[in-house]
Amino acid sequence: MVEQSSSNEDRAKVWDLVKDMRIAMLVTKSMDGSMHSRPMASVQKDFDGRLWFMCREHSLKVDEIERNPDVLLAYSHSPQQHYVSIRGAASVVRDRAKINELWSEADRVWFPKGPDDPEIALLAVDVEEAEYWDAPSSAMVIAYGYAKARLSGEPPKMGENKVVKF
Repeated sequence: MVEQSSSNEDRAKVWDLVKDMRIAMLVTKSMDGSMHSRPMASVQKDFDGRLWFMCREHSLKVDEIERNPDVLLAYSHSPQQHYVSIRGAASVVRDRAKINELWSEADRVWFPKGPDDPEIALLAVDVEEAEYWDAPSSAMVIAYGYAKARLSGEPPKMGENKVVKF
């Protein structure tokens, strides 16, 4: 059974794990009920329970979110063995002041007209629950786990897995 928590410390750990990953796979539901995913870059510098992404206002993901706001974000940093899955409710935000606040020059790659491009919108994902897997990335620890499994016939407990409610 996976440990569950709603502590501020565990909520902060979720942010600590995802803040440097920046790219998440955003999963939405299509009109026919099938799942649809695409990579999205987060744009905020801090976390208050809401994750922010820039997008084109007239896009399939916006249509899907407006029909069904339930989304899943999947983050992965395999060299560090950090994995986070976040479930939440997404909304489309068309607030020019917020777009300007979150804008960075790196966003110009996707939005060459700059932050005043009328086609830019924001996706806000209000986090409801996150699950993370934080395993040791050291080759020595992994080798130890392998040896222990071979000798004992039992898989080792490698790292931490927790569900965090927001």
